[in-house]
Amino acid sequence: MTATTAPANTKHAATKSHDPDAAAVGPILLSVAVFLAGWAASIVLWGIPGLYIPALALVPVIWVMLILISRG
Repeated sequence: MTATTAPANTKHAATKSHDPDAAAVGPILLSVAVFLAGWAASIVLWGIPGLYIPALALVPVIWVMLILISRG
């Protein structure tokens, strides 16, 4: 293969279709996995308080999410 020839099955990046929803799934799942791993680590380190204190701290976050969802 020389510098002027290219393989026949090469596709250009412009011909690929990218779904923005599919591109957002990876970072979201990674964030959830990191959050759950951190919560599991707090349970291992501190026992029962490591289980319920993060849940208690997330109550205002859930309230805001429920209000935003209900308002549309």
